[in-house]
Amino acid sequence: MKQLSLFGSQEALQFPENLLEYYPGFVSPADSAALMRQWIAETPWRQQVMQMYGKEVTAPRLMAWFGDTDRSYTFSGTRFEPYPWTDELANLKQRIEEQTGFAFNSVLLNYYRDGNDSVAWHGDNETELGRNPIIASVSVGQERRFEFRYRPDHSRKYGLTLENGSLLIMKGDLQHTWEHRIPKSKTQNGARINLTFRRITF
Repeated sequence: MKQLSLFGSQEALQFPENLLEYYPGFVSPADSAALMRQWIAETPWRQQVMQMYGKEVTAPRLMAWFGDTDRSYTFSGTRFEPYPWTDELANLKQRIEEQTGFAFNSVLLNYYRDGNDSVAWHGDNETELGRNPIIASVSVGQERRFEFRYRPDHSRKYGLTLENGSLLIMKGDLQHTWEHRIPKSKTQNGARINLTFRRITF
């Protein structure tokens, strides 16, 4: 595990170290490439119209929701009913659970087709996730900058680069006290798929 070592020294002193765990190389480059090809070709991707900041917007990325049969998920005014687990997603979930000791029952896939695809500032703090949710984020493909800002003071902004094959664990009160985003990029322009494993608690 690499914990906050991707932050600058000043940022590391101010960002709560108990909120993140980072595992580079969790998925090998060969496996990442194979999974990228399979998921791009076989996943039933959808481009959602979502409620953001009081208006309807078309999400600048493609999404798909998988999980246990009774674990639907609603965010930004959109309700997702889960597709059944594929062998690849179930195997990856098991590996994460064995690595971290945390259990998950669903996963959101986000497909960033190029540097123009992004996700706006938000926190994964929906009621279904319970208080202080644990979220495991796996990235394959193009590395992208992942940014955080402190809810009470937006001038406190920090970031790290999510590498191909990496696993990031977000925990504690991160989703309630911080927001995060993937900004657009002119330099990180390749395709990327991010998987966020979650536990729907109702």
